[in-house]
Parts: sequence; structure tokens; C-alpha cells
Amino acid sequence: MNLKQADKKPTTEKGQSLIELAISLPVILLILLGTVDFGMALFSYAILRDAAQEGALYGSFNPTNEEAIENRARNILLRSEEDNIFSSPVDLRNTSAVSVEIEAIGAACQGVTRGAANSIRVNVIYQYPIIMPFTGSIIGSDTIRLTGSATNVILQPPCP
Repeated sequence: MNLKQADKKPTTEKGQSLIELAISLPVILLILLGTVDFGMALFSYAILRDAAQEGALYGSFNPTNEEAIENRARNILLRSEEDNIFSSPVDLRNTSAVSVEIEAIGAACQGVTRGAANSIRVNVIYQYPIIMPFTGSIIGSDTIRLTGSATNVILQPPCP
């Protein structure tokens, strides 16, 4: 076989590249979309964790005022008061999409109860909507529950 014969391709391989592209492109796009979806879910979780930490920090100084703790957890991302623009895909002030749970562990005051320090736990819960197609039918839901949680020791008021 000489060099000229080796360079010639058989006529049966004419559309092979197009077929390979048509088969592999949807798979590559699904992997890319899944990566973007996972990244957005991870970013949303970080926002929820920061909101819970902000609420727990406020609650460590004022553990009995649950309304103020929830407000502190919901308003950490506001960029400007005039236009109400958030810097996050999660609108923390939307009470139907985001819920805040507050739990005092031990007494709601500074001190130690039964050998453990009194503390406050704040959970911020969000149903993250999945954008990747077909995932909802595989896992049985179009959303994933994300929970950001933070616990802080109660610093004030002193226990009587």
C-alpha cells in the first residue's frame, strides 16, 4: 500500500463526523447544564448559610425576639433600599419560598444548663428549583430542599 492509497478515506465514512456530533452534543450539553445547576445550588446554599449565621448572631444577643431574628436573617442581601435589588438568586424576603426556623437550645439566656451552654439555632430553608431537564422525573421532584443552619452560644441576657 503506497502513501496515496492510505490518504484516501472510504466513501462509507462520509457523514460519520456529523453523526458523532449529533449523538455526543446533547450529552455534553446535559453535563454542562448539570454543572451550572449544581453551581447555582451551591451558591444558593452559601447564601442560606450566611443568612442563618446572621440570624444566629443577632439571636445570641436577643434570643427571645424571634421576629427580629427572622428579619435579620431575611435582610442581609439588600443592595439598596430604593430599588430593592438583591445580589442573590434567592429572594430571602419571599416568605412563600424561604422559611426561617428559630430554636433555643436550653434556656433563652446566657449560662449553662445541664452541662451544656445555652444556644440558639437558626435554620433557613429554601426549595431550590432544578433547571436541568429530566432530573425531576428521575428524583421525583422539581425542587431540592436546601437548609442553611447556624448555631451560636447565647451571650445575653444573663440567666436569673
